[in-house]
Amino acid sequence: MKAMQMSETGPADVLELVELPDPQAGPGEALVRVEAAGVNFMDVLRRKGVPFDMPTPLPFVPGAEVAGTVVALGAGVESLAVGDRVFGQAGPLGNGGYAELVATRAEGLFPVPAGLDPVRAAGLSVVGVSAAVLLIGAARLKAGETVFVPAAAGGFGSYAVQVAKALGATVIAGAGTEEKRKIAVDLGADHVIDYRAPGWTEEIKRLTGGRGVDVALELTGPGHLAETLSVLATFGRVVAYGYVGEYDRPIDSAAVKASLFNPAPGHELIGFNVGYWFTDRQAETGAITGQLMGWLADGTVSLPRVTSFPLAEAAAAHTLLERGATIGKVVLVP
Repeated sequence: MKAMQMSETGPADVLELVELPDPQAGPGEALVRVEAAGVNFMDVLRRKGVPFDMPTPLPFVPGAEVAGTVVALGAGVESLAVGDRVFGQAGPLGNGGYAELVATRAEGLFPVPAGLDPVRAAGLSVVGVSAAVLLIGAARLKAGETVFVPAAAGGFGSYAVQVAKALGATVIAGAGTEEKRKIAVDLGADHVIDYRAPGWTEEIKRLTGGRGVDVALELTGPGHLAETLSVLATFGRVVAYGYVGEYDRPIDSAAVKASLFNPAPGHELIGFNVGYWFTDRQAETGAITGQLMGWLADGTVSLPRVTSFPLAEAAAAHTLLERGATIGKVVLVP
């Protein structure tokens, strides 16, 4: 099979198109013919060699999520059948999706909703399900609360805005360009701000009458946490779900002390990794996934815009993602 593999960490051009032996489905696994593979910032981080919560053994085929058709089943798999169209997680290490075939845990795969093509389904698990699990499970967002969603026109942000509205929350969306801010409004955001501009925290305070938000999402990195904490209302929650900025920038300890010790306004700092929800809270994650599928079926939540690249152009897809130039979801098509 053809796959995009990296033999070293570094810039996007370390991704190379190679020919590899076809994988085999082991016990509890399904072999999926990949029709589309989601491209996520976690793939970029692992390619760059940034510290990550899962090992990245070289040579390495990135790709944490796929959509396609089951072509073989390993021993003990009864939840799927050959020919099923599925989407979900790829590989034992969140890897292997950038390929024509991938063997992955059967329990991490879900049926593709009727009428949905695989290119659009490929982004459901890492960004769609993640956004729903983060807001419903981790942040415990409730009707009447206010949430700040950065990068609101991206794949994750597009879902987060809509899920938050489905839950009855007020959404303040952050986006870096006028085009992206318009997309956030079209998705249902109540307010939009340029979250990269000086004074964005004051703008959130203005929009909330000085109160701040109940939930703020943080994806820039440790050095940005203090700013995000500053927009919280009393008993507000910050959920950190990524670091697209510099991972090694120090955390402002004074801001954390103020949140947790003095004056200790009831803030919660929550680290989020959807992988642990899939493995350690399967029942809750499955229920939230079903809730998201229901919203997709009845039109409450719509799929974001998709930009597709041929598998061989994975480096170009990574470059676009790193520049922050993407809108919606980016996928690779073998």
